[in-house]
Amino acid sequence: MGAYHRCCAEQIEKFGGFVARYMGDGVLAYFGYPRADEDDAERAVCAGLALVAAVAGLDVGPGARLRVRVGIATGLVIVGDLIGDGASQQHEVVGETPNLASRLQALAEPDTVVIDGGTRRLVGGLFEYLALGSVSIRGFSDPVPVWRVMGASAVDSRFEALRVARTPLLGRDEEIELLMCRWQQIKRGDGSVVLISGEPGIGKSRLAETALERLSDDPHIRLRRFCSPHHQDSALYPTITQLERAAGFRREDTAEQRLDKLEAVLAQAMNDLGEAAPLLAALLSLPVGDRHPPLNLTPQKQKERTLQALVAQVQGLAARQPVVMLFEDAQWSDPTSLELFDLIIDRAPALPLLLIITFRPEFSPPWTGRPHVTSRSLNRLTPRQRTEMIAGVTGGKALPKEIAAQIIDRTDGVPLFVEELTKAVVESGILTDTGSRFNAAGPVVPLAIPASLQASLLARLDRLAPAREVAQIGAALGRQFSHELLSAVAPMPPAQLDEALGQLVASELVYRRGTPPDAEYTFKHALVQDAAYSTLLRGRRQHLHTRIAVALEERFPGTVESQPELLAYHCTEAGLSARAVRYWQRAGERATQRSAHVEAIAHLTKGLETLKTLPETPEHTQQALTLYTALGAALVMAKGQGAPEVEHAYIQARALCQQVGETPELVPVLYGLWRFYVVRSQFHIARKLGETLLRLAQRADDPVCSVIAHNALGVTWFWLGVLPAARQHVEAGIALYTPAQRHAPEFRTGHDPGVSCRIYAALALWLLGYPHQALARLHEALALAHELAHPFTLAYAQSMAAFVGQLRRDVSTVREQAEAAVALATEQGFPLWVALGTTCRGWVLFMQGQPEEGLAQVRQGIAAEQATGAALALPGFYALLAEMYDHLGHPEDALQALAEAHTLMEQHDERWWEAEMHRLRGVLLLRQPGTPQAEAETWLQQALDVAHRQEAKSLELRAAMSLSRLWQQQGKQAEARELLAPIYGWFTEGFDTADLQEAKALLEELV
Repeated sequence: MGAYHRCCAEQIEKFGGFVARYMGDGVLAYFGYPRADEDDAERAVCAGLALVAAVAGLDVGPGARLRVRVGIATGLVIVGDLIGDGASQQHEVVGETPNLASRLQALAEPDTVVIDGGTRRLVGGLFEYLALGSVSIRGFSDPVPVWRVMGASAVDSRFEALRVARTPLLGRDEEIELLMCRWQQIKRGDGSVVLISGEPGIGKSRLAETALERLSDDPHIRLRRFCSPHHQDSALYPTITQLERAAGFRREDTAEQRLDKLEAVLAQAMNDLGEAAPLLAALLSLPVGDRHPPLNLTPQKQKERTLQALVAQVQGLAARQPVVMLFEDAQWSDPTSLELFDLIIDRAPALPLLLIITFRPEFSPPWTGRPHVTSRSLNRLTPRQRTEMIAGVTGGKALPKEIAAQIIDRTDGVPLFVEELTKAVVESGILTDTGSRFNAAGPVVPLAIPASLQASLLARLDRLAPAREVAQIGAALGRQFSHELLSAVAPMPPAQLDEALGQLVASELVYRRGTPPDAEYTFKHALVQDAAYSTLLRGRRQHLHTRIAVALEERFPGTVESQPELLAYHCTEAGLSARAVRYWQRAGERATQRSAHVEAIAHLTKGLETLKTLPETPEHTQQALTLYTALGAALVMAKGQGAPEVEHAYIQARALCQQVGETPELVPVLYGLWRFYVVRSQFHIARKLGETLLRLAQRADDPVCSVIAHNALGVTWFWLGVLPAARQHVEAGIALYTPAQRHAPEFRTGHDPGVSCRIYAALALWLLGYPHQALARLHEALALAHELAHPFTLAYAQSMAAFVGQLRRDVSTVREQAEAAVALATEQGFPLWVALGTTCRGWVLFMQGQPEEGLAQVRQGIAAEQATGAALALPGFYALLAEMYDHLGHPEDALQALAEAHTLMEQHDERWWEAEMHRLRGVLLLRQPGTPQAEAETWLQQALDVAHRQEAKSLELRAAMSLSRLWQQQGKQAEARELLAPIYGWFTEGFDTADLQEAKALLEELV
């Protein structure tokens, strides 16, 4: 194999390639390492063709012939250190591109060269090809388009390379005019929002900056928020960093000095800092000491008040001067920041505020369609504009026509690519500067320009030599990094570091704000950061992230406290998994405390993923249990208690509880599972969980667990139709509930069990025949929910109050509570309570003479509930639909809806409304021509029997009235009165309710 290997090496090295590894009769080679060149793809294909010819010419003896297959793929590869000894040393490589190349050579016919789509795009028309179609390749999810290279072509054109860019502004006159027009409206007091979308490098930020430059002579206030791809799960990260910059925080500042600076910033917008200062100090993790009284707010209320304070700051500034606010890269925004901008955009029309939001096309802004919001998508540059941009980059000095034409041809109008390719050519050494123009130093080699932005950026970084290491360290820190943190991590003298940073700034790869040691640096584009980071070997990456994590822990305790997710990220990348898990857990808990539940889910999930890389130990099992328990609670708030993810999280947690043994997490885990199963109408599983909770409470003599257990059992027995047991448990829960329990963690994940016990006491009491007592409990539940100021609990109480009101046929109560529930639940994102409120609101519309609209809303509410995964109360809602269809004179639709109600009742064993469904069937059958009255009478009698057995006096009264009316029509007046009178006479309260008034009127008819 010696001659064969020498032949391969010669051809590869001849075209500038690098042999990375010999694998038996195989050879792995790279083009673009150790230095990126502009024509790597072309040279790789040329080497492949030359290799096929050279191997065919090797003399291997009479009657023998060597044949070779070549596969070429283009992509990023990490080339590691040398491994092995002596002559067998080889470079370690990481990446999927070598795997793809290996698969392609296996597909190739002997003595042929096969390439992938990426290579095909880069070499364009330099060669002739035979398309082999898209091939399914093991290890790759999608089919890979493949071509065979037949040989060199006489054609000199090329397909354009990958391009992503950002450049000086050209061709944006219409967009600038739009922004200036909106500014004139702002000066008149009419706020406006402009959404600017476009691919990376198209010029979104440059457009915004140019607009700001145009406004420099007009008095105004500027506010800028920058989103970060590494902080999409850090609640309000753009605002926190902006406040810290505006306040001018310094490393050596004490907490009191930082608070002074924060208050000075807020005083520019607000006269009264009494609430805003402690709220925003908490956001920045600043202690307020005795300067401000404690707020004593629930996490959700603190989040709401914090957002209100931030909106008030913008409003206060706008009252002083018109405000221009820039929100950049919204595609990387955290959910809480989107909530903040929802509020600002809602108020924008009444403020002298111009809000500019930039984002990439994959982001779908929720604000389009509003009258004060305008959207613009940036297009690519025309060839003429590309020529103008090249001149701008070169300072007006002309490039050789051949090179300028190649730049214009390849950049495809993306401004950053035009800029980067032009700079790469100017810096490459292939040109001489004559003062007025650039001339080629020698013959212009075709494609003497990097064929991709990635190659361009890597080549520029390579030429910066020592500064490249600083760029790599900065890239590991993030898109933005401080001089202080960089100094703590970079292993070089301060003078050398400052010189390297100066090179990066001078090259315009990095921007600087401020002066060292208080300077902050930002990579010009996320792609520049990505390019620098991609050149780090795995070991070097881990080493850097370790140094960053240590530096943050030792020298930046404030950052550790306020951004534990940042420490978690660096520890994860450093391979410090145990520490990473702790920080992910802390980040999840912090997000939950701020009601940033979506962010909490992301942090906790990452913690669990990281934990899987660690060995199974008792400590790690306990950590997993804590993470899954917290994740289940966050999922309940963010997705609803019937979401499948909730069950998964709590099932995992319960299994871990069994491994751990005695653990306080068992109660919240079982309670979370109970919530899931009861909402999904799996009542028998829910009942067993409730019984387990009660046993635990009794064994531990734990009043908090006792309230939870009695609530769980009371609710479950209610839906099963066992009303006395339901009443007994919820009343026991009410008796054990104390104000001191209100802030127990178990009470804040979902709705408060004290409120729930009172709601279900109202439901049970009404069915059992105590309307006034039921109303009293309902009022208690609403009062307690308002007092707790817990949005999830309040929306639950309001929607359930509407539900109780509908059972009572109390239109005014249903209207009031349903409207409040829908408004609050929509605002907070609680889909189940929106669904329940919508259903009740539909009934109100129906009763108020809008039958079609009311019917549509009831159907909408039912569909919305089912979409959450919930099935609770659906038999009752379908029975309600049946009543409405009956009133509209659609008996077939009514019977179909009632049949669906019966199916659901039997499927889930939800029996609380069973008597009423039997009664409705009897009533509907009486309206069906040709149906024997005896059949209908059987259903009415069955309704009476079920209600009597359940002790549901209110439903027994309704069944008795329907049967009495039938007997009245049959001339059996005495029997009808004898049936109805004792049931009516049983009642001792509620004579002002619709059912009892109707019964009284019927008895008077039966005299």
